[in-house]
Amino acid sequence: MSDVHAISSDIAFSPTVKAIQSRKGSRDGYAEMEARGGFRTEIDENLGAFLADANSFYLATASADGQPYIQHRGGPAGFIKFVDKNTIAFADYAGNRQYITQGNLAENPKAYIFVMDYAHRRRVKLWGEARVVEDDPALTRSLMPHGYRARPEQVILFKIAAWDTNCPQHIPQKFDAADVAAALATRDARIAELEAELAALKGQPAPLV
Repeated sequence: MSDVHAISSDIAFSPTVKAIQSRKGSRDGYAEMEARGGFRTEIDENLGAFLADANSFYLATASADGQPYIQHRGGPAGFIKFVDKNTIAFADYAGNRQYITQGNLAENPKAYIFVMDYAHRRRVKLWGEARVVEDDPALTRSLMPHGYRARPEQVILFKIAAWDTNCPQHIPQKFDAADVAAALATRDARIAELEAELAALKGQPAPLV
């Protein structure tokens, strides 16, 4: 990484941030967290499982002069791959061809990933650095989800410097359409089964489904 922090959480808690925490009364609590090592820096079992289930996240970058940009990335669960204990990767699909993220990373590798799980009201924040790999077809193919209808254009490698979780407060609970459809299908099948059992007990023909 281009920056070295004494404590991993210093990547987010700048001196100005810490001063505000002190003024608003939260610094002591975060100081205790820092005494225990700060934010986590490696992919553990919990983070690995969370990212493996993710089908969507937001990738933030900034230009050399600090202009921020956020772009959505999505795919089937499992589209985020693990390179090592500090690095994740994903195929970058062809889109609107603005290339703002790639341009930002070319001059400023600092990046940030924000992953939401609305169904379970969970969120994870990852700080790090990212780079684009354009000239490795084998790597691109290896990261492409099987059967997914998208055109991979390149690969993005994200090296994690620190990560942390947020509390579920204020996260609205939402469910993916596919999960809702599966739950309704299961419910309808059970209703049909119970109606058939009820009709059999009454000696009547089972209702048509």
